[in-house]
Amino acid sequence: MAYNLLKGKRGIITGALDENSIAWKVAQKCHEEGATFTLTNAPIAMRLGEINKLSEETGAKIIPADATSVDDLTKLYTESMDVLGGKIDFVLHSIGMSVNIRKNIPYTELNYDFYNKGIDVSALSFHKMLAVAHKLDALNDHASVVALSYIGAQRTYPFYTDMADIKAMLESIARTFGYHYGKQKKVRINTISQSPTKTSAGNGIKGFSDFYTFADLQSPLGNASADDCAAFTVSMFSDLTRMVTMQNLYHDGGYSNTGISSELLEKIQG
Repeated sequence: MAYNLLKGKRGIITGALDENSIAWKVAQKCHEEGATFTLTNAPIAMRLGEINKLSEETGAKIIPADATSVDDLTKLYTESMDVLGGKIDFVLHSIGMSVNIRKNIPYTELNYDFYNKGIDVSALSFHKMLAVAHKLDALNDHASVVALSYIGAQRTYPFYTDMADIKAMLESIARTFGYHYGKQKKVRINTISQSPTKTSAGNGIKGFSDFYTFADLQSPLGNASADDCAAFTVSMFSDLTRMVTMQNLYHDGGYSNTGISSELLEKIQG
């Protein structure tokens, strides 16, 4: 059911790789709610994904951009404003990558070249996206920027290794840039800490399936799906949340506030 929450709004959505990705679901929901937007991803990721299908479904132009490149991001904002006919009202940062996780390298033995790459792609890219938008004055007053995070930024999960540090940095950038952008343009910047979600990226983490089941049992409402996250993200892009900024918002079915569930206790006892 659509509510026209984003009617007349213009946006940029990063990271839509395939129909399992949260960014893909966000794009569909934004389209359903009346928004127009551009889609972007790194050229190599686009070759691996199915983004053309999403472009056809939503009428969104694809603008390839390496989010670690200030020049590419400048082109992304400039072209997006030209295509969409004005300044931007919302931006989704859905970019994350850890070579250390892909290669199953333990946290105590991290490859620092991989570590730095993960920081650049997954956190500094957020700062660059915000800095370029600020320099170009590309965002409308009261625009909303959302980045996807995970509770691993606050709590230790051995399998999350260097991404825990990187997501903590991402959330810090949201708070600090949120202060400056809020004072100057009333732009709000938040992160959403989502449940474990069965995306291509999530499924690539060793032991993810078992942890997904654990989190689902721990959460009073169960794990939030990618569709649920898309709906929540749309609410953050809408005018209904104009006074919410600099927050890390848990969208996890209550997982973050549950010590242990009765279901898990029964499994341990049984």
